[in-house]
Amino acid sequence: MVQIPDPPAWALESFERYLVRLKVQRGLSPHSIAAYRRDISQFLAFCDRGSIQSLAEIDRRFIRRFLAYLDTLGYSRGSIRRKSSSVKGFFADLAFRGDIPSNPAQQLARTKTPQRLPKALPQRAVAELIEAIDGDEPVELRDRAILETLYATGLRVSELASLTTSIGGADTVTVRGKGNKDRVVPIGGPAVRSIERWLANGRPRMVGSVENDALWIGIRGRSLDPRGIRRIIQQRAGTFPHALRHSFATHLLEGGADLRAVQEMLGHVELATTQLYTAITRDHLKATYERSHPRA
Repeated sequence: MVQIPDPPAWALESFERYLVRLKVQRGLSPHSIAAYRRDISQFLAFCDRGSIQSLAEIDRRFIRRFLAYLDTLGYSRGSIRRKSSSVKGFFADLAFRGDIPSNPAQQLARTKTPQRLPKALPQRAVAELIEAIDGDEPVELRDRAILETLYATGLRVSELASLTTSIGGADTVTVRGKGNKDRVVPIGGPAVRSIERWLANGRPRMVGSVENDALWIGIRGRSLDPRGIRRIIQQRAGTFPHALRHSFATHLLEGGADLRAVQEMLGHVELATTQLYTAITRDHLKATYERSHPRA
């Protein structure tokens, strides 16, 4: 893993002010802020090694050289595109505020990356994963409720980790997603019943003397963070939480759900992001047609 150095002194003040604006004005999560910090720090350190001494000295050639340098290090197209986007956003902000005379990234060609479709689990596979957890021990009640809730709502793992005990018995869940935007997502009966069993028979036995209102807690009674939930999903399902989010969206569309309704439930800002799933459902429909139609 490449060690990312700190940004040089000549850029530090502008850099830190930009990160504050990302947090306060755009409401980005700590995870997103950390990604911006790594990407832009790496670029600024590259410029510093090239004898740059101020942000105003950076031109388009340095940005192009940086992207080519990333390619020689073996970064994927997706990672290079993300770092390019981070650098572009930084310079657009500097130019808008008059901190630099012009934006050197304005005419930079967009780095293309192949569009990869998300992987969805078959409906039967998801059902079998959930049904396989059928014990009455607190850990089993919790893990089944986590899988049920994730598949029933399509929440991001950070959103799932933020749920509290107030969800008990409700047929919808309200979460705060990217950009600090709230949305309401329906939750199906099996997930509601799993949560109720966890709250009634599992959580009280696990929480001990530690007082908190987190819905998901670990064996020491403390709230589970996204990393802990990812570990549970990996152990129980052999995959990542996003696979269940993808499965949620894909299975809804295969069942005839409206694309914009799925967009709303997923919390996607752009409809184009949700439309990735339509290619999957087209493949599903084609396979069904070929299996079922007498003259396919």
